Amino acid sequence: MALKKDMIHQVKLEIEGKELTIEAGRVARAADGAVLVRYGDTVVLVTAVASKQPREGVDFFPLTVDYQEKAYAAGKIPGGFFKREGRPGEKETLTSRLIDRPVRPLFPHGYRQDVQIIGTVLSADQENDPDVLAMVGASCALTISPIPFLGPMGAVRVGRRDGRFVLNPTYAQLDKSDLDLVVAGTEAAVVMIEGGAREVPEEVVAEAIKYGHRGLQGIIRIQRELAQMMGIEKPPFTPPAIDTELKRKVDALCREKVRALAFVADKEEQQGRRQELLDETLALFQGDPPEVQEAVKETFAEIERDQMRRLVLEEKRRPDGRAFKDIRPISCEIGMLPRTHGSSLFTRGQTQALVITTLGTTEDEQRLDDLEPETSKRFMLHYYFPPFSVGEVRFLRGPGRREIGHGALAERALLPVLPNKEEFPYTLRIVSDILESNGSSSMATVCGASLSLMDAGVPMKAAVAGVAMGLVMEGDRFVILTDIMGLEDHLGDMDFKVAGTRKGVTAVQMDIKVQGVTPTIMAEALHQAKEARDLVLDVMDRTITSPRPNISLYAPRLLFLKIPVDKIGEVIGPGGKVIRGIIEETGAKIDISDDGTVEIASTNEAAAKRALEIISKIIEVPEVGKTYLGKVKRITEFGAFVEILPGTDGLLHISQIAEHRVHRVEDVLSEGDEVMVKVVEIDKQGKIRLSRKELLGPPGKGVGPPNHRPPSRYAARPSEKEREDPHRR
Repeated sequence: MALKKDMIHQVKLEIEGKELTIEAGRVARAADGAVLVRYGDTVVLVTAVASKQPREGVDFFPLTVDYQEKAYAAGKIPGGFFKREGRPGEKETLTSRLIDRPVRPLFPHGYRQDVQIIGTVLSADQENDPDVLAMVGASCALTISPIPFLGPMGAVRVGRRDGRFVLNPTYAQLDKSDLDLVVAGTEAAVVMIEGGAREVPEEVVAEAIKYGHRGLQGIIRIQRELAQMMGIEKPPFTPPAIDTELKRKVDALCREKVRALAFVADKEEQQGRRQELLDETLALFQGDPPEVQEAVKETFAEIERDQMRRLVLEEKRRPDGRAFKDIRPISCEIGMLPRTHGSSLFTRGQTQALVITTLGTTEDEQRLDDLEPETSKRFMLHYYFPPFSVGEVRFLRGPGRREIGHGALAERALLPVLPNKEEFPYTLRIVSDILESNGSSSMATVCGASLSLMDAGVPMKAAVAGVAMGLVMEGDRFVILTDIMGLEDHLGDMDFKVAGTRKGVTAVQMDIKVQGVTPTIMAEALHQAKEARDLVLDVMDRTITSPRPNISLYAPRLLFLKIPVDKIGEVIGPGGKVIRGIIEETGAKIDISDDGTVEIASTNEAAAKRALEIISKIIEVPEVGKTYLGKVKRITEFGAFVEILPGTDGLLHISQIAEHRVHRVEDVLSEGDEVMVKVVEIDKQGKIRLSRKELLGPPGKGVGPPNHRPPSRYAARPSEKEREDPHRR
């Protein structure tokens, strides 16, 4: 095959009034396939390279996908000490998965070369998300390469605004969209779905999938055009030869025993008996070369897959005896942990999730440092899958791609029902620890998180549940399975996760192992998932039907105050002296935003209110006719300067100190005295004139202004010197 790498080739397609451009031949010419994909001013480079020889001793396709965002793409310099890109962020990890999942099933069975796809964002216009462009680029790079690929594949994002579907909406359009759905597919079928929705009915989601599938056909067409322009002729791929005699021998030894394994419902027992049977079979070929041993393992797995599928398609039975639409037994518990803000334990069959909710302050929001316009997030869901959950031993590391992906899916499912910041100003973090797993732990996380949030007193709009749907398909025959367990996921053709409320869908994710699923099957699976979701919600409702009326005693109490921007400095004080003093006195946590929003947090509500009171006094503006308890700061011949508010003084003239004539200010007042005064005038220059005389009234009587504190609080309060010498009164 002679690639025309010395020439630049370009194809274009208009989508929603903007031009999608795919170019090959200009850059990265040492790669097996490389393209530049541009939409608006967002540009992504995607390369594909395969090793020259197959990897030995593996029974899987060794595909690696890496997506990376360069800070320069958005005109930024990376943060941190080193000022360079570091480990992949969450968006990069999720996009790597987004690329991997639709291309993986489009490689021929038996292909064992290492393949690496790298997507690099070179330019980001802050309007168009580069993730879908990277998916298109991956398909195109593979299509114009010598790597065997059963594509091309197209990908689009589908939004919906005012009832109308939009292809590849901008970030701004997505903010007003009730749907955010990524659809990938071939000419004939859908191969991957990922997205969220704001309680959108199943019928609308099904129509969006069809709309997206129609919309990606043009992208497939221009990839074919580009390959034709470049004169691409892919070399034929011949899968490894099958030893029919070996296959017949293993089949005769194992088929009936493998079939019996399918009826063992307990996961650990089933896996143990499977391993025993496999070891027994391998022992019969002990003297044969390693490649024969590998062939035996592969044949054993094929027999296992074939038997399970025959059981479903021909005998209409599931391995654990359930009907196709049945859900495994469910139990729900809440309030398990005494000091957490919210907790739940959700168990479905042999899958169990312990889910904890923690309420935090604005300071706890996650700061984002990527190419998207969003700079922070106040809701985080972190999913953990420890090895003991599947009875394994392995090192504990940081979260892997699967954990990040499952957490993001559950987070997306819950986000539409959470209150906005104005209604509930807390930062929310949910942690899901999977304690046992036999299929659909991400959907158990969704259910457990909904219960945990309600236990924490978060005013959710509605409860959310999720269920995983499976598929077994042979030719025109297919069966959709509700609430699949691990074996059905492993040996089936589809893992379709659907989460939502009774009203509609909030999140979907579909992965397949075949070369596509028709939109008709998708619609039927969505309908069946809705029936199952309502049943799960019925069980959850028996545990808790609405959020608790009050948050936990151990959660912070938040109070907010809006202060003038020019008063921020006064509240903070020189070198932070004032605000540190407030924090030391009250123990409250105080955060002041640039717009003057003050957030006060404390587990002690009285302490939070005390901090609010102190700050309120600092920013208070004097009012004519209002009475204040002031402190004498300075004495002059003509009167005293009294601080009525922090940093605000007024003049108490000698004639206004008492109801009788005062000859010397020092005869009545001393510096440091606290006296009640009334603001009688504020002139144009802001100078304040005070009076004590008006408050004292006639001798022996306390007369104060109406609508203020009771006279006993201020009317006859003597100064320090008056207390020492009663005749001065």
